[in-house]
Amino acid sequence: MTSGRTHGTHPAVHPVYTIDVAHPARPAESVEQDVEAAWHHVRRSKTLRLLKVIHGYGSSGKGGSTRTVVRNWAFAHRQHLRAIVEGERYSLFDSETQLIRRTCGEYPDADLGTDNPGFLILWIH
Repeated sequence: MTSGRTHGTHPAVHPVYTIDVAHPARPAESVEQDVEAAWHHVRRSKTLRLLKVIHGYGSSGKGGSTRTVVRNWAFAHRQHLRAIVEGERYSLFDSETQLIRRTCGEYPDADLGTDNPGFLILWIH
């Protein structure tokens, strides 16, 4: 992953590794490679359990191509994921979010409960 697109500098006890594949915009193959590399990083980690992918929502108001690429990647790799939680569902009222936070710990996240369709949470096996 290229510096500037990755925000994986969380304390060791923080279970979330965050990448931003929306800024700057780039080809689908590059987005998939970044998500794949981050997924492998989390899988190898002793402390990380979640991958938060900021994919943006696109300027059209319908969701952009980067969002589609990321969500399609997650769907294709779902057998390696414990859960996929879209940003618009990521709240304390969502049962999968509750399970993630109960299992992985109560970590701070400014996006929790914001109904933001511009990111995806992947809970890695």
